[in-house]
Amino acid sequence: MRDNAQGTPSRPPAEPSDSARGPTGRKGIAADVGASLVVFLVAVPLSLGIAVASGAPLIAGIIAAVVGGTVAGAVGGSMVQVSGPAAGLTIIVADLVMTYGWRVTCLVTLLAGLVQLALGACRIARAALAVSPAVVHGMLAGVGVTIALAQLHVVLGGAPQSSAPANIAELPAQIADNHTAAVGVGVITIVLMFGWNRLPSLGRFNPALVPAALVAVGTATSIATLSRWEVETVALPGSVAGAWNGPALPSSDQWQGVAVAVAAVAMVASVESLLAAIAVDRMHSGRRVQLNRELCGQGAANTVSGALGGLPVAGVIVRSTANVRAGARSPLSTILHGLWILLFVALFAHVVELIPMPALAALLVFIGTRMVSLAHLKDLRRHHEAGVYLTTLFGVVLLGLLEGVFLGFALAMIMALRRLTKLTVTSEERAGSTHIAVHGSLTFLAVPRLAHALRTVPEGCHVDLDLHVDFMDHAAFEAIHAWRVDHERTGGRVDIDEVHENWYTRSSAQSAPAAKTAPRGAARWWAPWEMRGVSRTGLNPLGLLSAGAREYHAGTADRMRAVLNRLPHGRKPTALFVSCADSRVVPNVITASGPGDLFTVRNLGNLIPPHGAPNADSSVGAALEHAVTVLRVPSIVVCGHSHCGAMQALLNRTHHDAEESDTAHMRQWLAYGQGGLSRLGADEGALAGLPTAQALCRLAQENVREQLDRLMEYPVVRERVESGELTLTGMYYDLETARVHLLDAGTGTFVPVAGAQDLPLQHARTEGQGPDGQLVEASSSGVSSRPSC
Repeated sequence: MRDNAQGTPSRPPAEPSDSARGPTGRKGIAADVGASLVVFLVAVPLSLGIAVASGAPLIAGIIAAVVGGTVAGAVGGSMVQVSGPAAGLTIIVADLVMTYGWRVTCLVTLLAGLVQLALGACRIARAALAVSPAVVHGMLAGVGVTIALAQLHVVLGGAPQSSAPANIAELPAQIADNHTAAVGVGVITIVLMFGWNRLPSLGRFNPALVPAALVAVGTATSIATLSRWEVETVALPGSVAGAWNGPALPSSDQWQGVAVAVAAVAMVASVESLLAAIAVDRMHSGRRVQLNRELCGQGAANTVSGALGGLPVAGVIVRSTANVRAGARSPLSTILHGLWILLFVALFAHVVELIPMPALAALLVFIGTRMVSLAHLKDLRRHHEAGVYLTTLFGVVLLGLLEGVFLGFALAMIMALRRLTKLTVTSEERAGSTHIAVHGSLTFLAVPRLAHALRTVPEGCHVDLDLHVDFMDHAAFEAIHAWRVDHERTGGRVDIDEVHENWYTRSSAQSAPAAKTAPRGAARWWAPWEMRGVSRTGLNPLGLLSAGAREYHAGTADRMRAVLNRLPHGRKPTALFVSCADSRVVPNVITASGPGDLFTVRNLGNLIPPHGAPNADSSVGAALEHAVTVLRVPSIVVCGHSHCGAMQALLNRTHHDAEESDTAHMRQWLAYGQGGLSRLGADEGALAGLPTAQALCRLAQENVREQLDRLMEYPVVRERVESGELTLTGMYYDLETARVHLLDAGTGTFVPVAGAQDLPLQHARTEGQGPDGQLVEASSSGVSSRPSC
């Protein structure tokens, strides 16, 4: 357990303090040491294999692994990410080695590190995340396919070709040749890589605890050595002086290509590292990654690696995942794994030189195939970006890394542009007129679709054109205006209502805005005045109402006009809504209804006087008769709410107090709520001992039931209910949770309306009283309960 807010250990004093368990405590250090050994065992064969795939000296992979672990681990901003030679850079490095030679490639790595340092210092690391994940995953998948195709030739005992298409073309001939020893080593390595982690546990031994790469390469090496198979093995330099093969300047005519290569290495390494760091953050609960610092760490590692003759460095997800699963808690594990690699190569170089090259090639074939992630493709397909992924993948394989990334990025931009300029045009006939609604951004790209819809309008008819657009360029304006002029010339009439922004009107009279505009007025129009920046200080009540009217005129009146003009005269409301006059209850807000939807009656306590009662207030009865007989509403809703002042007055017996002239009408009115108290047995003390909020909740809900019964006393209501033309509904609004509850006719209890993520009300989940007096909610995801009032 962690320390509490006061800094006092929450565990008993006899237990070890949390400091011993943290990243710098004894157990934290022990966990990091153990994890570093696991990552070290994974990193050695992977680093050698990536060096092979890159066409670089094998020692360059070891140098990059050591530098990536020690420098990036010490300087970077991630707690557990492991850096080293990355498969995603192999194509770039291989091309650089072939074009400029190894020493110029080292210079490119060094300069790319300086670029990363500058980017990190400028604190623009998050800009690298603007690259579409579909492009990144497609690039990595293309790199994986290219690596697998090239190294498959090595597994078969041959040599890789210069490009992926050439490797594909030569593969049948390579398979036909007989390379028994190389094929045997490769098959052993691939089989163990695929099957090792799938082996069942043997007692307390879990095979997955031992890295599959170590087992596969170690087994293949042992079999090849003991069987004396004639296969090519790893060759390391004989001395430190022979190991150093540092950067060199290119010739004068190569600087332009080197500059492009520096930008490519810096971009790919940065994006891969930052995306991997964010992915690794989801695997642990420690400090989150500091992206700019991590970018500086990657830059420092690439600078040092390039200076020492190593491969480019990037954050790698495979080693980072192994680090987290092994229990790493701090960068210490990353730093130590680099030191273990250095010691191992320095002391046991002769062991490394026993590793067969086909084993490393087979390891790369496995890694390359795993880089093509069907899970990523499935997820991107769900987000309609599978095309970007596949375009990038095939572009990288068939054309090259930069070309494939460019194609994927271009397609991603086109798709984003299409989505941003998406336009919806709907048309329908209404009482002899044509109503056309346009939603989206009106640009030249949308003109053909809009023009097609407008051309289908018959000549001489009345057209209502609603423009719900956040942008209109000149081409779109010209298309609408020219059609309008032509249509009115043939005897038609066009009414244009601009709901979001007056783009058409402003384009007709003056210069239109140059960019998209946000809706005018406060977004939280439903919030109280003081929450929207309207100060009550110095304003009288009329001033507040005037300020609200000004806000309405600025942000809502134009849109409201467009709505009201479309409402037919004599609008038929959906329901008679009887609610409390409490200022916190706004019927149109809690029902998301608009003008013409509700015929509303509000009074103190949402009460309905008994039918035929002497001296009864006739206003409620008049509204009731008008709604049922004239408006023919199909529904009547009675809505109570929590923390109701009228219910509080009933509990306090205010309506029984001695007569006072200033509250006579209120006491007379509250007498109509006595029925709810009687139904609960409150007069006999049934609510005594309950918390006030709970007592008010129960009384408010019982009062709704009472008013629904009282509605049935009105003959006009009873007749229409019995004939099936009218339904009565009880509603309860909880002010604390802002949730609406409906009265379930079957159980007699109030149940919450399903959330936005659930099915519509008629198919909503069912709830009822559980055996412990709680509301039990049954849904497809399980059963949950919430306290009943």
